[in-house]
Amino acid sequence: MNGADTAWIMVATALVLFMTLPGLALFYGGLVRARNVLSVFMHCYAIACLMSVLWLAFGYSIAFGDANAYWGGLGKMFLIGVTADTLAGTIPEVLFFAFQMTFAIITPALIVGAYVERVGFGFVMLFSGLWMLLCYAPVVHWIWDGGFLSDGGIFGETGVKDFAGGIVVHQTAAIAALLIAVFLGPRKNQTTPPHNPGFVMIGAAMLWVGWFGFNGGSQLAADGGAAMAITVTHISAATASLTWALWEKIKFGKASLVGIVTGTIAGLASITPASGFVGPVEAMIIGAIAGVLCQEAVVLIRNKLKIDDTLDVFAVHGVGGIFGTIMIAVFGAGTWAAQLGGLTVVGVYTVVVTVVLIYVVKAISPLRVDLETETSGLDLVVHGERAYDMSS
Repeated sequence: MNGADTAWIMVATALVLFMTLPGLALFYGGLVRARNVLSVFMHCYAIACLMSVLWLAFGYSIAFGDANAYWGGLGKMFLIGVTADTLAGTIPEVLFFAFQMTFAIITPALIVGAYVERVGFGFVMLFSGLWMLLCYAPVVHWIWDGGFLSDGGIFGETGVKDFAGGIVVHQTAAIAALLIAVFLGPRKNQTTPPHNPGFVMIGAAMLWVGWFGFNGGSQLAADGGAAMAITVTHISAATASLTWALWEKIKFGKASLVGIVTGTIAGLASITPASGFVGPVEAMIIGAIAGVLCQEAVVLIRNKLKIDDTLDVFAVHGVGGIFGTIMIAVFGAGTWAAQLGGLTVVGVYTVVVTVVLIYVVKAISPLRVDLETETSGLDLVVHGERAYDMSS
């Protein structure tokens, strides 16, 4: 065991949890109407709790077990055989478990942005749990645990390169988000602006800080590789923020706070898969393109395709993660066959699993709340609480 590596991954674990709670909760919560902010907080918080328990029970074993190249198996259910002295590389395996658990938390939590203001709470919980176990965990095994898409697998010695989750986290969550948005249909009222842009900025800032643990921690060591991953993460985020704001100013005459911080997230998502393979200049290029590319993707999905992916999960996380994955091949750190092949295999698998789960889960628990609940807001009707005292 290496003490420095262990200490850093402990910090990184806390940072990645911080991304969901409270970062993502505030980012998403500020973007919805005041009558739905608590429901968004509830979704993020409850998902974090449920994924933690399921990751211990089955998820970690499916993702990091050693059954075969396609399925980790159930040999490590409830951390059977793992003690405080068991190592994963140079860190305790129980710490590696905890670090990966925070990824299993944020991935289904990202999907929340697609269905806010109209989804049934029971559907959220049941779908999120099953999706993490049956979609996310197997993909983790395929790419990060020596599975058939990794080095030595179906794409040869140079397998799919995904340093911190461009495919594993962002593509899978974004595809699921887009599909749920299609099945749900649009909100009845799509014209209401974000109720608290301040929350959005604070949440984005927390995500930015937490992303240092997300990408830097994925090195699983306290070394120069982790330092470089953190540096390129920051440069991409900063550059994408600026290009998003500039493109918004050119198109609409004004650069908004919500816009610039959404650009931050686009830059972060785009650098995630490449953060272990590129330097600062490449990161600047990735961020500069991502700020414009993801903004145009928002326009395409929202205005052209008329899909109410409410908080632009696919346009920002999906397009960003896919773009960053491709840029690994552009900069020569991976092969085109592996990068495009990995995106295709995981994309098809995610579509199939997600569609099947939507049909199964909505047969058990309603996918969408009734019109009266949607109009009144999910906070009071579903959870019995208000975020604000409207009488004062």
